[in-house]
Amino acid sequence: MTLDRTKLLAARFRAANDRPYFATALFSLTVIESAEIQTMGVDKHWRCYVSPSFVDRTPVPELAGVWIHEIGHLLRDHHGRSALLPESDRRDWPRVNIAQDCEINDDLLADHVSLPDGGFHPGTFGLPDGQMFEQYLPHIPPTPHGPNCGSGAHGTAQPWELGGTGATGVSEVEAAAIRRQTAEGIRQHVRSRGTIANGWKRWADEVLEPTIDWRRALTGAVREAAAWASGAVDYTFQRPSRRNAALPRVVLPRLRQPVPRVAIVIDTSGSMSSDDFAEVLGEVSGVLRAVGIGGNRVNVLACDADVHAARAVSSVREVELAGGGGTDMRVGISQAMKRPDPPHIVVVLTDGYTPWPEAPFAATRVIAGLVGDNPPAPPAWISAIRVKPS
Repeated sequence: MTLDRTKLLAARFRAANDRPYFATALFSLTVIESAEIQTMGVDKHWRCYVSPSFVDRTPVPELAGVWIHEIGHLLRDHHGRSALLPESDRRDWPRVNIAQDCEINDDLLADHVSLPDGGFHPGTFGLPDGQMFEQYLPHIPPTPHGPNCGSGAHGTAQPWELGGTGATGVSEVEAAAIRRQTAEGIRQHVRSRGTIANGWKRWADEVLEPTIDWRRALTGAVREAAAWASGAVDYTFQRPSRRNAALPRVVLPRLRQPVPRVAIVIDTSGSMSSDDFAEVLGEVSGVLRAVGIGGNRVNVLACDADVHAARAVSSVREVELAGGGGTDMRVGISQAMKRPDPPHIVVVLTDGYTPWPEAPFAATRVIAGLVGDNPPAPPAWISAIRVKPS
């Protein structure tokens, strides 16, 4: 049977006309006729493999729905996310494909998109709408004859795919641009009409304003500051240089690489939650241990508009928070800098509603852990990490 391209492309045009925010993604797909595939499927290169018999027996409105379904796999990067699954799950790709269909189809059905036989959706398994496929997967029973939307969905290459050769595909850079343009189209559609499935709205928000794991960002900031401080080598006569044997009458100094000293300034003003700080302080403690800073190298200061407690600690359990008045982190930072051995790194945990020092310090890096919703930003010379405790 010959592929009815006129019908297939008419369905794509209908999908793009009904939902213009998907148009860029839809017209980025390269159509490849294949008698080996049962319906339609995609690979990670944005090539769409189409069965002629499936096109022949499927009405145009449902074909339009399948077009949107297939780009849903690519837009949501299902093949990339599948690569992060355990090996046992990756091998069971039919279950993965079903879980991915559940993630997509609940939004399509809510948006009144027609699909052949309704497709798999969360209600098929008594599961709630609005979840990610990784959440659905443990609840999907073994299904040896599930759907096969191709490696662009479940990540496992299929015999009918061209792999890295064949028709021109879409690069990863181009795919990222398509996702962003689609997300911007969805956001504009929401602003003008306000009607779209919640799952697509959340996806667009995540693409345009990706959520950064604050723990990883905090770890990276502390590691970078610690590496900077450790690189400040100096000379010392406490231990002789290894080159001293060459000059027995001369005492040579050796290079010393310091272990960074850290001060943690905690905002204990009345606007702060002790539970939030307990979690964040525990994370900070773990980060410092991971980079080899601990024991008497860490000084913790509890501060609101004044410094209420300052002591060296070796564990979070030793920290005593005091205060509860106004907020001025400059006081705590200044107190930390007045020590005989000032810190190389100052970590400030605050809700951000505080004055800050006017200028950076020559030999000290300042990292601000901003706790809460929409905290104001500190000066540009301070490394700011937005923290959202669980």
